[in-house]
Amino acid sequence: MILLLVWLAIGALAAGQRGYFTTGDTSCASATTIIVTIVAGPLNYFGVNPQVECPTLPQPSE
Repeated sequence: MILLLVWLAIGALAAGQRGYFTTGDTSCASATTIIVTIVAGPLNYFGVNPQVECPTLPQPSE
């Protein structure tokens, strides 16, 4: 339990360093970015550097 709290605290620190808490943009996308950074942010400090690739979506027809 303590390890989880330390992990999330490090993730919150990573999100804070990126300025995610100071921006005025409030949307689902920004909230998701903050949550993912808090959960996966500590991996960057360990050198894992996780990357997420979005799939190519089809264009709407006219």
